[in-house]
Amino acid sequence: MNSITLLQPGKIVFGEHVLAELSNEQIVSHSNKILFLVATPLLDAVASIIENLQSENKDVICVEYKFLGEPTFAQFNSLLEKCEGFNPDCVIGVGGGSVLDCGKLLAALINNTQKLEDIVGIGFLNGRKIKLICIPTTSGTGSEVSPNAILLNEDTQAKSGIISPFLVPDACYLDPVLTISLPAKLTAETGIDALSHCIEAYTNKFAHPTVDTYALKGIQLISENLQKAYENGNDIEARSALLLGSMYGGLCLGPVNTSAVHALSYGLGGKFHIAHGLSNAILMPEVLRFNLSANPKRHAEVARGLGVTMIGTDEEVAWAGIEKIEGLSKGCNIPQRLTEIGITEDVLPELADIAMKVTRLLKNNPREVTREDAIAIYEKLL
Repeated sequence: MNSITLLQPGKIVFGEHVLAELSNEQIVSHSNKILFLVATPLLDAVASIIENLQSENKDVICVEYKFLGEPTFAQFNSLLEKCEGFNPDCVIGVGGGSVLDCGKLLAALINNTQKLEDIVGIGFLNGRKIKLICIPTTSGTGSEVSPNAILLNEDTQAKSGIISPFLVPDACYLDPVLTISLPAKLTAETGIDALSHCIEAYTNKFAHPTVDTYALKGIQLISENLQKAYENGNDIEARSALLLGSMYGGLCLGPVNTSAVHALSYGLGGKFHIAHGLSNAILMPEVLRFNLSANPKRHAEVARGLGVTMIGTDEEVAWAGIEKIEGLSKGCNIPQRLTEIGITEDVLPELADIAMKVTRLLKNNPREVTREDAIAIYEKLL
């Protein structure tokens, strides 16, 4: 059995309306200077909390997160410059994955001698002195429980990962009520992203029984509830299940991480600015078909988690599971082909070149992926 290191927040609070409990959080109580980084649509949701904290004579500032798409190095550095002089005791991020990633990096880099460029990669961050709380408002990245942050390097047009145990939040509050206003399209795309985290963790070369538990439960929760939440955003039970499934996916990211689906999506996001969840949704079925022969049993178990009940060989059951994923994606009106999102055959070699550089993820894939394999996968999706 592989060795494994489990990293997760010291405190996870989950449930409807738990945001209201934030003011009583011990980390907050012991902090005199608090920095909120909040996505624009969530400003009203945190206004009363900020007012309460200010009434307790705490020094609180709220920085509005306005960036669209995945944040760039330059955008993050502009945030850092804006916040540097405040010197908070605690950073609280409220929003989707990009907001949380930036909040995590702010907590790590405010008044730190290290710069962003110094910590790109695995294990280069030397520490974090500022307390960190993450509050997700999408059910996708699982950033609220993971050691990862992703930014777009505008010079290389590639996404860069910053991975460190110091990026794991001290606490996170998961309130499904905050996800109700998420538009259907984003619900679908972020949900498939969360599903891909769970599936890639379970079929991973470095899969581990401890993480398997999270991955399989996440697969079940997301597959049973994504279309319900897509069709009725006010379905709080479906929203709760998705948020929990997303959290399970995030818990898989530290010890096991993702593999070829995410590696092949990097160029789509970095160069063509395709939404991360959408890229993964299009790529995942074809990558799973490519990987199936490496471990049919694991892929069949994923299919069972997705709700496939047919009797057959592992290969047959696994194939049905892949078709189930495609059906779920179609049911949420997610495009199925690269051509539907503007990707043409002439750019496939460049996409493959970008993917081949994401060795930290490709090494996890159950089957080796060559440049030619990557191009062939892209070609099948035109």
